Amino acid sequence: MRKYFGTDGIRRIANSELTPELVYRVAKAGAYVLSKHTDHTPTIFIGRDTRISGTLIEAAMTAGFLSYGANVKLLGVLPTPGVAYLTRRYKADASVVISASHNTFEFNGIKYFSNKGMKIPDTLEEEIEEVMDSGKLDALTAVSDKIGVSENREDLLEEYVYFFRKNFEEELENLDKANFTVAIDTANGATSVVADKVFTKLGINHYIINNHPNGININDNCGSTHIEGLQKFVVEHKCNLGIAYDGDADRCLLVTNDGDVIDGDYVLAICGKYLKEKGRLNNNAIVGTVMSNLGLRKFCESENINFVATKVGDRYVLEEMLNKDYVIGGEQSGHVIFKEYANTGDGELTSLMVLNILSERKCKLSELSSVMDKYPQVLVNVNVTKEGKTTFGEDAEINALIKKYEEELNGDGRILIRASGTENLIRVMIEGKNIEEISRMANDIADLINKKFGI
Repeated sequence: MRKYFGTDGIRRIANSELTPELVYRVAKAGAYVLSKHTDHTPTIFIGRDTRISGTLIEAAMTAGFLSYGANVKLLGVLPTPGVAYLTRRYKADASVVISASHNTFEFNGIKYFSNKGMKIPDTLEEEIEEVMDSGKLDALTAVSDKIGVSENREDLLEEYVYFFRKNFEEELENLDKANFTVAIDTANGATSVVADKVFTKLGINHYIINNHPNGININDNCGSTHIEGLQKFVVEHKCNLGIAYDGDADRCLLVTNDGDVIDGDYVLAICGKYLKEKGRLNNNAIVGTVMSNLGLRKFCESENINFVATKVGDRYVLEEMLNKDYVIGGEQSGHVIFKEYANTGDGELTSLMVLNILSERKCKLSELSSVMDKYPQVLVNVNVTKEGKTTFGEDAEINALIKKYEEELNGDGRILIRASGTENLIRVMIEGKNIEEISRMANDIADLINKKFGI
């Protein structure tokens, strides 16, 4: 098990667990690992979200990179996918996003991206950890004229805004803009610097809420993890559509004019069907994860689309997409990757893809979402011992109970038991048509796991 990196980079309480000293080491080791095969002075981009600790972590990262001898471009506050895009656009050797995504403000995190604008694989994270703890860092110190230099490039934000204009200005011309209004919740996060610019440039009437970041209000009862406020706003202001981003804007959820939430599984169904109709669904497949709703799998069956499941985590979705040349994949959380445009999930891109379909179809989002019926889902977490986390799957009694309930579901539901990637937890997830029935099953299995392996 990795010591510092989890399923989505490093994520800890800032200046307590994620100290400047640790950040410096992560930066220095990362600069070495990600640029050791280059024959030039490496250039690394740094972007961040709106957390109060962002500039602290940024300063420590910058110090580590410069100490190694890398040059740094400081992008300022910018969505994660914006950093990834600019990394590719300007051929940087690597980039870092300082963000804890949907977590509350006291947390912060570090996500490394390669020169291709993709999250680095587990193997490289493991190599960075090895270098951090190997005692080699002192030997990686540049001196004299080899020390790196930093440069403020917050102006590159406009390049990211232009990316959306270039790809969607023409496509959205058929939208009845005089009678169409969008409500946007930026979660007091990174889209606070971009969303108004993008939607204004595209000529779309819009309200923006939760768009006044103060360092501590990111994701605070707002954004995609707390969507209730947006639902109410959309209905009260008679908006055609609501869009909720998370703190670093790599995901989004949507709200219909009736206030219903459209999650990532619905987006995959809507956009996958559209791409197939346009002859753009390469290899006739949608990539999801083991946690994707059964309704999405049933939708794929009905449309003769292949559903491909990966481990939980957008990096694994992307890896599968790259390996098999698939063009769309994502997670229920709203992290959706459109490989024709980007190598990472992009909340703004996702919202504009859906707007494009609405513009072309001249219909409501509720009509688009009717292509899929979502199955009720129950998730129960069980705190277990470290040993139990790895051995529970070998227990005969637990396996017998799971088999019994699978037979009772008889193909109209599914059971997924998986260990958390970051905590000593077992997650019991069951989907089915009857919420009371699957709740009983999930609690029975969870109780048995707790009895045998619980803390």
